[in-house]
Amino acid sequence: MWRNISLIAILFITLLTACTTSSKQYKIGISQCSEDIWREKQNAELRMGAYFHENVELRFAAAYDSDERQVQQIDSLVETGIDLLIVAPNQMATITPAIDRAFDKGIPVIVFERKTSSQKYTAFMSADNYEMGRMMGEYIAGRLHGKGRVLEIMGLKGSSPAIERHNGFAEALDNHPGIEFVATLQGDWTEESAVKAIQDYQGDLSHIDFVFGQNDRMAMGARKALKSSTTRYCGIDGLPGQNGGIRLVRDSILDATYIYPTHGDQLLQMAVDILEGNPYEKEVRLMSALVTKENANVLLMQNEEIVKQSGYLDQLHSRSDHYLQQLDTQRIITLMAIALIALLLIVAVIIYRYNIQRLRLHEERTKMELEKLDFYTQAAHELRTPLTLIEGPLNQLAKTTAIRQSDEKTTELFSIVRRNTTNLSKLVNKILDVQIGASIPDIQQQEEDEMMVTQITEGQEKDATPAVSEAEVPTLLIVDDNADIRTYLRTILQPHYHLLEAADGQEGLGMAREQVPDLIVSDVMMPVMNGLEFCQHIKTDYVTSHIPVILLTARALNKHQIEGYESGADAYITKPFQADLLLARISNLLKSRIQLRNLWSSNEPKEPKAEEPKAEVKENAFILRFKAIVEEKMADSNLSVEDIGAEMNLSRVQLYRKVKALTGCSPVDLLRKARLSEAQRLLVESDLSVSEIAYKVGFTSPSYFTKCFKEEYGKVPGDVRK
Repeated sequence: MWRNISLIAILFITLLTACTTSSKQYKIGISQCSEDIWREKQNAELRMGAYFHENVELRFAAAYDSDERQVQQIDSLVETGIDLLIVAPNQMATITPAIDRAFDKGIPVIVFERKTSSQKYTAFMSADNYEMGRMMGEYIAGRLHGKGRVLEIMGLKGSSPAIERHNGFAEALDNHPGIEFVATLQGDWTEESAVKAIQDYQGDLSHIDFVFGQNDRMAMGARKALKSSTTRYCGIDGLPGQNGGIRLVRDSILDATYIYPTHGDQLLQMAVDILEGNPYEKEVRLMSALVTKENANVLLMQNEEIVKQSGYLDQLHSRSDHYLQQLDTQRIITLMAIALIALLLIVAVIIYRYNIQRLRLHEERTKMELEKLDFYTQAAHELRTPLTLIEGPLNQLAKTTAIRQSDEKTTELFSIVRRNTTNLSKLVNKILDVQIGASIPDIQQQEEDEMMVTQITEGQEKDATPAVSEAEVPTLLIVDDNADIRTYLRTILQPHYHLLEAADGQEGLGMAREQVPDLIVSDVMMPVMNGLEFCQHIKTDYVTSHIPVILLTARALNKHQIEGYESGADAYITKPFQADLLLARISNLLKSRIQLRNLWSSNEPKEPKAEEPKAEVKENAFILRFKAIVEEKMADSNLSVEDIGAEMNLSRVQLYRKVKALTGCSPVDLLRKARLSEAQRLLVESDLSVSEIAYKVGFTSPSYFTKCFKEEYGKVPGDVRK
């Protein structure tokens, strides 16, 4: 025991020291084709997005425009064990095999900004490069009023943005024949490549009216190379920083630029959604916008505010790291306190071990007492059941004419048998009670119960039979595994009730659900399912919860009776019992059900109250549910008992018997009463005609409605309004 307690303490400390977030940790590899201010902005947004996903680790790699380096970086990221790959391919064809290898290994792949020549990717996110090129072409054509000479400088050869931007730009200029498309020079996204492309060009570059650089850096390179004061320049990227395109447009260095959105936070959110199995779009096109002199200043102001808020977010993240460090310190202090508690626990264990032998002896004694109690409980059942089958029939024979009119010798012999049977029953009860440890109060209580039985029998003998009409004979279910007991009960009850029989609790439960009897008499000690379990099922089942249950058993101690009542029993009668007492108990319980019927006779059940008995609350709820369904579907003239039963998960028979038991009315009667009650209210409170009201409450014809209304209220509907 001491060793077990120590192990538990050590395990508890270990769990605390290993306390970390239970969420799955994800490793996301990010392969950038290059390193520039656009990439730096996107990477910063990715890191900021990771602030909101503490279970995400980002691993960055930049290829610096080298296809070979990017392929090696992608393979290396995959080998390190990433959960998802985000990649901006340098070129379509050369990078595609590395991306395919990652995808074939089951790693989700998000391609952003640039496409691949394969369909092996999980999702794609980018702005519409074709639309950007077309919009810039239309903008330049508009600025030139349809006439002029235009030069284009493309990005990296073979990259999807360069191809798509060129195609869109060329299509736009095709619609303006007055514009001369001088040349398309090849760059690689850097400013130096644009300068070199212009210097190496052998054609005529004089009198160029507009230069379209496929990004802002190449547009600035063209401006340096041409050195023309009349030429105007535009690009794409529209970054807000010190040397970004938006500031260059504001300062009239560039004529226009086009914002190429980074949206690193949105990219990271897509990655998390894929990893966590959340819905996501396979193709996402990012929104972008043209930047001119007119809106450049506003966009810069907005970006400054975003930068300021990002700074605040960084500060908050730094503070949270500080708080986490403090939390770690507090955890160490907590662990030290736990260690001290563990020492105290060890001391307590030592004290516990000091008393362990005495506790074991107590447990063994308790176990023996329980075994003894179980033995004598079984003995009581085996003895009291035959005594019931002897004493009960003798009491019944005593009331017969044959015994009453017999000769003196027969009468005397019968009295001797009956008297000694009663004495034997009392003797058996006292012996069993003493052997199983019954207290003096228990025995006194049994003697008082016997006196009470005599008084009840004498006072209620005339009223033992139920006060019901012959047309409505109540149905009783007898559940007992002893066939003789069932036969004896049949002789007592059959003259007054319709009887059903079951040999164990499980069979009885099925019969009760199917037949819905008015009352159940059950034994406690039975195979398959005992009486206490059976009673609990009856009282918790939606169909049978209203049925009174009498437990008939040889278990006579007070605690046994308490167990019976706690299982939901309405009465508890010990064997051997007197027939008149059983009949009186049954009669009283059935009368209480009749009183419950009167409770619902007005068809206006109350809302359940907290202080009401549980059974009454359940039946109140049942009637309220029935009433709610009727009110909801009242206008439906085709509403049937089957429809209502389906709503309440009951068969037609189950619904009819339960409603009849609770209200004294059939479901059809209650439905008609509810319709007439609603009609009476509408006659008083609304301006609807009698015909309109009849149809509104579900009657198929006004004449039949008038007939039913007069039968219910003694006057026709028109008299109500008068």
